[in-house]
Amino acid sequence: MSKVPSLSYKKVLRALQRDGWVIVRQRGSHIRLQKRRYGETLKLTVPAHRPVKRSTLSPILKQARLDVDEFLRLL
Repeated sequence: MSKVPSLSYKKVLRALQRDGWVIVRQRGSHIRLQKRRYGETLKLTVPAHRPVKRSTLSPILKQARLDVDEFLRLL
């Protein structure tokens, strides 16, 4: 299992969009994404920071139901 990287928010968004997430809205420096999965709607918020810290990205990946290796393949 790889370590969670520290990346720019643009790279994080691009990887999440490849996984099927859609940007719904942005308010200030927070970008809201949504994904329909098995009859439920998953939602998460990504801060528009450079970089998105590892300690912030880790819970985002958990909410997105992605493990680190899966996420890194999407980059």
